[in-house]
Amino acid sequence: MTDRAEPSTEDLEKARQVLALLGVSPEALVASQPAAPPREVPTIAEWVPVVSGLVGEGTRKLYGTYWNRLVALWPDRRLDEVPASDLTWLFGHIRQTAVRRRNWRGGHSAAEHMFSATRCLYRFAVDDELIPASRDPTWKVKKPKRAVPTRRGLNNTVLEAVTEAASTTGDDPALDALLIRFHVETAARRGGALALELHGLDREQCLVLLHEKGEQSRWQPVSPTLMTHLVDHAHHRGAREPTSKVLRYHNGKPLTYRRYDGLWDRLRDHVEPVRTQNISTHWLRHTTLKWVERNFGEAVARAYAGHRPSGDAKPGAIAVYTKADLEEVATALSMLTGEPHPLALSTPTEVFDNDDG
Repeated sequence: MTDRAEPSTEDLEKARQVLALLGVSPEALVASQPAAPPREVPTIAEWVPVVSGLVGEGTRKLYGTYWNRLVALWPDRRLDEVPASDLTWLFGHIRQTAVRRRNWRGGHSAAEHMFSATRCLYRFAVDDELIPASRDPTWKVKKPKRAVPTRRGLNNTVLEAVTEAASTTGDDPALDALLIRFHVETAARRGGALALELHGLDREQCLVLLHEKGEQSRWQPVSPTLMTHLVDHAHHRGAREPTSKVLRYHNGKPLTYRRYDGLWDRLRDHVEPVRTQNISTHWLRHTTLKWVERNFGEAVARAYAGHRPSGDAKPGAIAVYTKADLEEVATALSMLTGEPHPLALSTPTEVFDNDDG
């Protein structure tokens, strides 16, 4: 079948004459075309699996529990049948019934995650034109307040005690010592360490490829000593394929979050501040980034952390132009560890001995 040819000027003029004889304007003819039938708004139980398949693994893992709560509570409700008042009740209920773990701070975090998980569902529904933006109830509900964070940088005394206990206790002190050093040097999150693969080790330039929060990836400098330990650890525990995970148990299986839970549970018995202040791996990130910011400035600390510069506000626009490069991060690391680094701009002249952490 061939495509219909474009109408000629003569054909268009004849059509206009016919419409004029009939007393019908071209605009009225177009407006009279039947509208497409409206799409049926899905229920929560129908929509959650759709969105779950669209988001990244990290988002799915973070929001999955909260989406399951929504499905269990309102499985047959359509997205346009949930009023803002019900969501206000839900977020308050989640906060009040949150599981009381050691780091419990009033359930604010759980309520905030439920809010974000719900908004994620509605954002996709609005984007797909299943509901108009005016029918999104999450914009009519006040976002739950975030609890004031208690995490901070560790001083040298506590950091040394943590390192000592990790490397001398437990069933695999070599692994635990490697974890502590990895997080102190890289300021990486746990997910970045667990996702590290063999092809993500650049031995020549002493870089590791981190895959972290928000599906972000970055090359992060490490010391030659840490790189040697990572390569040896991976080799002796069976990592052979490029996509093999680097960090592994004695039996060769890739590390999981449970190792971190067990590590800090054990450190609670040996280091009192770990027990009293609920210190965790993320405190090591605070420790390193605080030291970097104090010694090298905010731009280098932001790059060290893997944070993207904020360009959504004019006062922050200068961050786009002052963004630190990889060599500056390597220079900070070199000063931190007291070791030369292939990408560092200068040779370190002092070691990591700031009592403020």
